[in-house]
Formats: sequence, structure tokens, C-alpha cells
Amino acid sequence: MKSICIDDSWIFRRSFIDSLGMLEEDPGEIVNLPHDGMIGTPVSPDAPAKSDSGYFKGGLTNYTKNIFIPKEWEKGCVGLSFDGAMMNVTVDVNGCKVGSRHYGYAPFYVDLTDYVTFGEENRITINCNTSMHVNSRWYTGSGLYRGVMICCGPRVHVVQNGVFVYTKEVSEGNAFLEANVEVQNSTTENSLVEVTVSICEEDTGAVKTTTKRVIQINPGKTENARMAMILNNPKLWDADNPNLYRVKTSVKSLGVYRTHFIPKKNDEIDEAETLFGVRTITADAIRGLRINGKSVKLKGGCLHHDNGLLGAVSLYETEARKIKKLKELGFNAVRTAHNPPSAALIEACDRIGMYVFDEAFDAWGMAKRGGDYSQFFDTDWKRDLTDFVRRDRNHPAVILWSTGNEIPERGGLDNGYTLATQLAETIRVLDGSRPVSNGICSFWSGLDDKLMKNQSQEQNSANGLNDGSWETMTEPFTNGLDIVGYNYMEDIYERDHKMFPERVILGSENFPKEVGFRWPLVEKLPYVIGEFTWTAWDYIGEAGIGKADYIEADDERVKTGGWYLMPPSGSPYPWRLANDEDFDITGHMLPQGAYRSIVWGSGKTHLFSMHPDTYGKTEMMTLWGFPALASCWNYAGYEDEPVRLAVFSNADEVEVFVNGKTLGRKPVSVERPMPNCAFFDTTYEPGKVEAISFLDGKEVSRDVLTTTGEPDRIRLIPEKKEMKADGHDLIYVGIEIVDGEGNIIPDAEIAIEAKLTDDAETERNEERHDIAVLSGFGSANPVTEDNYTDGRTVTFRGRAMAIIRAGYEKGQVTLEISANELPSVEEHFDIA
Repeated sequence: MKSICIDDSWIFRRSFIDSLGMLEEDPGEIVNLPHDGMIGTPVSPDAPAKSDSGYFKGGLTNYTKNIFIPKEWEKGCVGLSFDGAMMNVTVDVNGCKVGSRHYGYAPFYVDLTDYVTFGEENRITINCNTSMHVNSRWYTGSGLYRGVMICCGPRVHVVQNGVFVYTKEVSEGNAFLEANVEVQNSTTENSLVEVTVSICEEDTGAVKTTTKRVIQINPGKTENARMAMILNNPKLWDADNPNLYRVKTSVKSLGVYRTHFIPKKNDEIDEAETLFGVRTITADAIRGLRINGKSVKLKGGCLHHDNGLLGAVSLYETEARKIKKLKELGFNAVRTAHNPPSAALIEACDRIGMYVFDEAFDAWGMAKRGGDYSQFFDTDWKRDLTDFVRRDRNHPAVILWSTGNEIPERGGLDNGYTLATQLAETIRVLDGSRPVSNGICSFWSGLDDKLMKNQSQEQNSANGLNDGSWETMTEPFTNGLDIVGYNYMEDIYERDHKMFPERVILGSENFPKEVGFRWPLVEKLPYVIGEFTWTAWDYIGEAGIGKADYIEADDERVKTGGWYLMPPSGSPYPWRLANDEDFDITGHMLPQGAYRSIVWGSGKTHLFSMHPDTYGKTEMMTLWGFPALASCWNYAGYEDEPVRLAVFSNADEVEVFVNGKTLGRKPVSVERPMPNCAFFDTTYEPGKVEAISFLDGKEVSRDVLTTTGEPDRIRLIPEKKEMKADGHDLIYVGIEIVDGEGNIIPDAEIAIEAKLTDDAETERNEERHDIAVLSGFGSANPVTEDNYTDGRTVTFRGRAMAIIRAGYEKGQVTLEISANELPSVEEHFDIA
């Protein structure tokens, strides 16, 4: 079916609107989709979800739009396609309820054919409800945060996401493919249908191979056309070579079959298109993971679905920006924690080259939070899982399915063993070309601890897994899994290999600070195919799980092992972000990311300091924390006080100079707790610190920290100057506080404001929409009361970010950033 984007000009209201109207009582506001109805609301210490949601509250949101349905569509079918809507959604058309969905992450389709009036406007009313607390362990956002398509086609048409093409084998210069096309007959007669599938080059559109089938479809039925295809000299897809094809499918009714075939002249042809890549996947305990026959270790990062300053809004540009930055650091894989991602993220991974560990659920029938998906799982899981897999199964970036994360049923409770197999088998029916996994953790949650009578198991740890009981109790849960995900249990990889020599193991979640001594283990063991750090990119909610603190050695809190940082009530208000990341929410790489890049082979040198206040104190942090390092040498008032420096390097030795005076050379550590690192102690004096790495006695790279001057001006760093007037394009504008020499001031905290104006400001009227909007504005500060939509923030680490989103009209906009103590600056952008 043809899909048409209808994201422009919806009326948004913060309430429930019944299908009969009374809309005139609240005029609402015009918004373009995707739209997050939560991100612009105030945070509050009394938010029911507290730090889980970053102190945002849920609520009721409503979207309405009048859509003209052409008269010429009357003989066909019409529907709405949602890539996800948060959550407990109902869809009404002209006062009639036509569909609903509970799971906020599942794509779904609603048939409108019998409810619309052709040749007239039809009112679409969509209500979303995130008020059922607490419904998630992280920030969800609310509303139509992934956009909507209207779909139309003839009565005999390709089912939504009904085309599936996969690679069976690549050999002797040929790719042997199989194509399956689901076709629905909504007429009242038996139909003979011709189904044609073509594989075309994505960049040129050239047709490389075509095949067709004729099938019979009875009235009201759906049938599958299955056909073998051979693609000569294929360009294979992998993360380093993201070669793409486009599958074009057409369906044409040839006539009806009664007692004999009756041909009909019928010009109605339905068409569908999808991206596709030729690649094969195998995984075994001897050769590990192989993509196109080549061994691959997954350098992975977990990602939640939000996009920081934009909230839950997902657009291709923001997802592509994120994936590009992760790839530049060295990542080759992402895990969609812990739910189906947006189609935009999957497309970005296809095009840029990033493997995807595609995950379905965080909860099954046993709840993790009182209002979560568990209450709908029994009735909804098969439909939600099916729609998710059908949407993503053509995409070459998706190499691994996950049925869930840290599921409380992992020890067999609530029929967990049977459910685990059922979910895996449901995926295989839909797609047998990829392995299936699940992220399994130790028995620390729910009632599972009662199953482990003789062990005390720590949360997200292998500690306490002493006698093989965990393996025994989870073995039935792993039935049906091709790859078993281990969350934070690297210490039992080798023992479990002896117990299950055929098992393929994946580090489905791993602590960020441990990558230096864990990654060599991954490289050594062929049956361990990679790891996924928690997390690669910061996110809203689960606030403060990556906190670090520095306390006196005799402090009683030392005995807690850092757990005092994560009380049962969560991080205190106004903690907002997880703070456990390689990249902050603005896309700036942090020391954690720099360290990972070194472990993965970067030849650079990275120099950081620790605040003098931390010197000599005991480092305490959560399991997901990282040492409090900073790219800073601004410690006025601490002159002659002791301070510690850290250097990340892959070299043999590192030498550090403070204002030209050497602190000596040290070997780079190869031991725990931080291989690839050397620490230096000195006393603070303003000036320049330089670290030089030496390999075999020769310099290979260096890094510098410099004491900066006072704030002199604001510097804008736009990532581009033009964008398309398509309602979806974005421009990210970095904001830096710099001194007179242009050095960013890493400790600058300056209150700034943003204003966006356009060249038609004087002509504005009710008929005209914004050329562009300031869609997000703020900093990466994890502890803040900022409203990311009001144009005010305080710089953090000397930085902030403005995000401009295009409307649907061409023109020029001007971004002005002002501060009380610094001159205002502005930048002009074209929307074409």
C-alpha cells in the first residue's frame, strides 16, 4: 500500500477528548509530528515515578487532525500506520473507535476503510494515556512521538510490512535469496494475482533481478507468494560496507476464479518498497559470530529510546547523528534497550553501518513497576512481537533478536520456561534467518531469590554464583535461544563454557568502567561474541544510576560499597539523567567514551584531571559509575594543593609535563582496575599540562590541558547551515563559552537564553505555520530543573546545545543566544 506522511499540523491538547467532540472548548496548539507531549511539562519532586522518569509526570494527551480522503480511494482500502504511540492509545475516526494499542513501542496498523467518508474531510482523534503510574523504569515521553502515515491501496494489496526478503546463501558470486509477499484480498471474489518482486540498487535505482508468481486468494483471505531469487555479483552489507538495495514489490489482479478463470481488465496495481541488504549470519561456539563468513566481535552499546533535549521524539536526523558519533568512537553495534526502537533508528543503522541487537520487552507477565506492560502481556505479546519483527526483519542492520531483558520469569516462575520458548518460536516463524537471544541476569529480583536457597546473589553480578545453581535454574529458560545474553556475569563465562560447550554467549549488558579488563576476555574466547556497555548515550530517567562520590576513608558509608548512592527511593530531585554514558545528551564524548576508544585500539592520548577536592578520598560509585575525570585545568583557589591526573593510552609509557616540568615517565598499566591508564599526582598550578605517549621509545600522540581565561564570548558551532522544509530535518547548534583566545572554559556555568526568529515574522497570520522552531535547548547537566522547550538554560562544562527543527515552509531563520554578562551572538540558517 502507498504510505503518505501526515505529520504536519495536528492539534495537540493535554487532556482526554471524547470522540463526539466539544473540541471548541480547548483550541489546543498546532504541532508537527513526531511530538512528545511530556518533555515540555515541568518536573516535580512529587512525580509518582520519581527518578525512574527523571521526575517528569505522565498524563493524558490528545491529537486531532482533519484529513481529506479522496473520492478516488473509494474502491480501495485506507488505514493509518503508527511507528509507535505512547501509550494506552485509542484511535477514533468520525466518532467511531477503530483501534487501540497498549504497548507504547509497538508499531501498528489500523484499518479505516469502513469508517471514513470518501471525498470529504474526516476527523482523526487519538488519545494517549501515560497516567497509569508507575509504568516504566525510565522516561517514556508521551503521545505520537514517532509519527503517523496514512496508507491507501486497492482491495487486493500487499499487507502492511508484508514483504520479507532474506539471504539464504552467498557463494560463487551469487546471492541466493527468498522473497515472501503477503497479499490480502478484501473483495468478495476469488482472485488470481500476479506478484512481482524486483531487487534494485539503492543509489542508482537500477533493477538487478526480478521474479514473479501467480497465486489465488479467496475472499477476505491473505495468502503468501513465495519465490526464489538469484542476485548476481551482489554487494554485501556489513557495518564497514553498508551496501543497500531496495526491494520493489507490485501486486496486480489478473481476474477471478469461479469454476474457471475469468480474466478482468484491471489497471489497479498495488506497490510496496523496503530497504534490504545482502548478508548472512551464523553463530557457533567454535567460530563465534560470523557476518558474511567473517568473524565479528560486537563492540556494543545499549541505547534507550529518548533523544535528550528532544524528549522521546525520534527523527532520522537525530538518530543518524547518534549512530555516526558512536561509530566514530569505535562502536559497531547497539542494543535497543529494552523495547522496539523507532524505524528511523533502524534505517540510520542500515545506511551508516551499525549492527542492531533488536529487543522486544523489558517485562513479561511479572511486573517490574506497577503500571508497566506486564498487565497486558498475556493478551498482547504475540501481536506486539509480531508487528515489531515484521517491521524490522528486512533490515540488514538487525542481526539479533532479543525476547526480553532481565525477565523475572527467568527461573521458571509464572510459566517462564514455556513462555521463553514460545516467544523464541514466534520469532522464528516470522524470521528464521537471525539468531534469537535474551538478556539474562542473576537471581536478584522478584521471587527468584527464593529459588536460590543456598546462595546470596548480588544484583547484576556474578558474585554468589558459586555452585552452578544459576545455570541449572536458567537452563530451561534458554531453550530456544541461539545466543544466551549474560548481564554483568563475565566471571562465569569460562565455567559455563565447560558446562555448555555448545553455548554462544553475549555480554548483553556490561559495566562501563570494567571494559579495560573485560574486553581482552571477549577477544580471547571464541564463544563470547561481544559486549554491550550500559550505556553508550545518556538518557532521561533511571536518574543518577552512574553517580560517583568521594568520601573520607573513615566515613561509615565506605562499608556500603556505593549502594548509599542508590537508595530505594531513587536519586533525589532534581536528578534527571542516568549519568552513565560515553556520550552526554548533547553528543559530547566524555572520559568514559575516550577510555573505551583506547581499549578498542585508538592510538590517541587522552589527558584528564580530577578535582582537588577528591584527592586522597575514597572513591565510591554505583555499579554503572565511572571515575569523576574532567578535561579541565581550572582550579582557582587550589594553588599548591595536590591533584591527580589520569592518562588513557595504548602506548608503553606516558610522560607528563606541568608547565614544562616533567613528572616523569610511567608505564601504562595492564592490570585491574584500569588497564590502558597511568595516574600522576602533582600539585595544582595554573598553566599547561601535557601528556605524551611513547611506543618503543618513540612519541605516538599527545594531549594537553590548559588553564583558560575568563569568559569572553559565546561561540556557536552549527553542525550544518541548511535544512529541508520537510518538518523532520534538524540543525544541531553547539554553544560554547570561550575565553579571549578561543579556548572553551570547561567549568563555565553561564545563564543563557535562545530566541529563534524567521524572515516572515511581520507577515505571521493564522494561515501560516512556523518556518522552523527551537525544538530543544539545554545542557548535559544531569541534575537540573531545566525545561528543554522554554529557551533558557545554564551552560554545563562550558557547553549547551540548541536544536532547530524545520517546518514545512521555506525561508530563513536566525538563532540568537544571549547572556547577561556576555555579548549576544546570532547565526542564520536556510530552510529550503
